[in-house]
Amino acid sequence: MSDPLSGFLTTLDLVDTGARTEEDIFTGPSQWMPNGRVFGGQVLAQALIAAVRTVDTERVVHSLHGYFLRPGDAGQPITFAVERIHDGRSFSTRRTQAYQNGVPILSVILSFQLPDEGIEHQVEMPSDLPEPEDLPSAVELLSAIDHPIARTWARERAFDMRHIPSPIYITVEGERVAHQAVWITSLGRLPDDPNLHRAALAYASDYTILEPVMRRHGIAWARPDLKMASLDHAMWWHRFARADEWLLYTQTSPSAGGGRGLALGSIYDRSGNLVASVAQEGMVRVSDPDA
Repeated sequence: MSDPLSGFLTTLDLVDTGARTEEDIFTGPSQWMPNGRVFGGQVLAQALIAAVRTVDTERVVHSLHGYFLRPGDAGQPITFAVERIHDGRSFSTRRTQAYQNGVPILSVILSFQLPDEGIEHQVEMPSDLPEPEDLPSAVELLSAIDHPIARTWARERAFDMRHIPSPIYITVEGERVAHQAVWITSLGRLPDDPNLHRAALAYASDYTILEPVMRRHGIAWARPDLKMASLDHAMWWHRFARADEWLLYTQTSPSAGGGRGLALGSIYDRSGNLVASVAQEGMVRVSDPDA
């Protein structure tokens, strides 16, 4: 079995095709997934890296707004076309479209900014949660389960994720609440490139963001009739943080209805700094919602 972290880094090593029309064109590989569909976090991170390649190195990504348009095929590479929408005195805007078989699977607009000084405040990090070292890893929880999806969750992800109060891989334990927290970190040291850490955070942000919707209704990932798909994803980077150090990802769902659920997330470093905010709406369908 290949090293999951090496596979993750390989997906972000995009190839500049050298093509220049009205867009900059890059290509990147897809990671294998057990359901055959491209992981949303992967294509988000790749789209970010493609846009970064077209912006002055002093300008830093601060926001991303994207729509997942079609399921991606994990067996095929992806082409990324970056449109240089605007370069102002302080901000740059890019649109990245991800294509397979000539049709878009993701459309993202990203904004970059020159570093600047200004007013500051933030919502404080929760202070009464267990530390990651006191929580079980997915390997510890799932290694003994003889199921291909469980093996993927346990062994083939590039990130360690530790849930509070408990994961919802197989069952949903405890109260049916629309909130949770997850400690996340990469499984090894990452290169020092700050943009790679921002892309890694975008990648990991997609793993669990819809779980508060599922937890509220007692829906586990292993439920056979569950149909899930990310519809859109927004992310704001407030302060820099390394993705290879423990980060606390608090998540809540304010609403679900019409076969969709909305979830909001806040990501903190261990010093309590709010480093990013996330929002996603996804399709969440089960054949019997009351089961």
